[in-house]
Amino acid sequence: MKKKIKETFSLLLRLGLSVALLFYLFKKIDLDKMGSILKEANFFYLLAAMFLMFVIYFLILIRWNIVIRYLGIRVPFKSVARCFLIGSFFNLFLPTSTGGDVMKTLGLFQDTSEKTKVVASVLLDRIFGLVALVIVAIVAFISAYKIAYDEFLLIAISIIFFGTVLGISFLFNERFYSFVCQIFNRFPVVKDKLMELHYAIVLIKEKKQALFFAIGLSCFIQILLAITFYLTARGLHQDIGLIYCIIFVPLICVASAFPSIGGLGVRDVSSVYLFSKVGVAAATAASMSLINFLFMVIIGLIGAIVYVCSLSHRRVQCCSSDSESFKR
Repeated sequence: MKKKIKETFSLLLRLGLSVALLFYLFKKIDLDKMGSILKEANFFYLLAAMFLMFVIYFLILIRWNIVIRYLGIRVPFKSVARCFLIGSFFNLFLPTSTGGDVMKTLGLFQDTSEKTKVVASVLLDRIFGLVALVIVAIVAFISAYKIAYDEFLLIAISIIFFGTVLGISFLFNERFYSFVCQIFNRFPVVKDKLMELHYAIVLIKEKKQALFFAIGLSCFIQILLAITFYLTARGLHQDIGLIYCIIFVPLICVASAFPSIGGLGVRDVSSVYLFSKVGVAAATAASMSLINFLFMVIIGLIGAIVYVCSLSHRRVQCCSSDSESFKR
């Protein structure tokens, strides 16, 4: 009962934040102007951006599959793809991308007994994405220092950088990790599982080829994501330098991690704030953000179809096994 109350409260809190931010945003912008912007959009650029978003999701799937292989988890690629798409669907309404990670982890549990390594693969996949986000943001900011300098951007990128370094140090340093895990001394089973997770994560250190390839692929993915925003801006007749998208989009991704419904509201407000620095009107920036969210929804709906089909398949298997048991 208490668990259900907490889950309901968490959902209402996230929903409330998204609704409040969207209400604030739409109150500040001219909705009629936003409508006219969307009507006059160049759909060639928008379709190109949507296609690129599909490519991005496919590359993220490939990255996770690479990590899985190098950790020695033997599962069919179709199982990995199924769990990935289901996770993409749950990302839309569970607590940020963490909810989707939980669902794809639970999904892959059904195909392997190496559950600790599955959790490690999801964490590592998330780490590679975060490392790439920091690398791309820092390189872009330094490259465009003269035209894109802003104290807020510098502080935001610095916080992300130090937070990433601290997180990686915690996960990969055995002394630091085991020291923190001492808080679970009264729960030896939990502590052992956490230490087992650490040893699974550090396996990737021995696979330097996979390590560098995954980080390089993640940087490429981050740049492609910035290009989707750039193409969306061009579709809305905005001539924004690509370098600004490369700097702003990582920060928008980090903002989307705040508890909300699929990052909705948080992503849009941060997009308006950041792109206003280069002269983009609030209505246009909000449209850019919402259009990119629509691309995510389309991919998420594919995941929903996969999820429903998976449930139907399990029910058929369950009924078949029950029938065989009854005959016996």
